[in-house]
Amino acid sequence: MSTAHLGLRIETNMKTETVDITARVAQKVKDAKITDGICVVTVAHTTAGVFVNENADPDVQRDLLVTLARLVPDLGDYRHAEGNGPAHIKSVLVGGDITVAIKNGGLALGQWQGIYFAEFDGPRTRNATVTVIGDRAG
Repeated sequence: MSTAHLGLRIETNMKTETVDITARVAQKVKDAKITDGICVVTVAHTTAGVFVNENADPDVQRDLLVTLARLVPDLGDYRHAEGNGPAHIKSVLVGGDITVAIKNGGLALGQWQGIYFAEFDGPRTRNATVTVIGDRAG
C-alpha cells in the first residue's frame, strides 16, 4: 500500500466560476503509479470547493452557479468583516473534498462525470491536494 500527496495549483479568473480539473487529477494519479485504490482531492480554502458532476454539457456548470447565487445572494445580512460571507456559505454547501475510486490506474468516473474546482471569491491562485492511496504498479 502506498500513499502520495501531490499539490495542484489552480488559477481562477472570475469571482465565481468552476474549473474542470479532471485531466490534471488523472495525471496526478498516473504520476503516483497507483493502479487500484482511492484518490481524494482536498481544497485548502474556505471560499472554494470541489465536486464531481456532469462534464458533457457546460450549461450544467452555469446552472449550478446561478442556483448557488440565488440560494446565497451577494447582498444579504452577512456580518463577516471581509465581505465574502456568501463565498464561505457556498463553500460549505459544495464541500471541500471528493473521493474517487482508482481502477486499473485511472479514475473510476462515470462516462459523463468530471471533477470541478469551484471558485467563490476570485480571481485567485488556489491550492488543492491530490492524495492517492493504493497499490502501486509492479
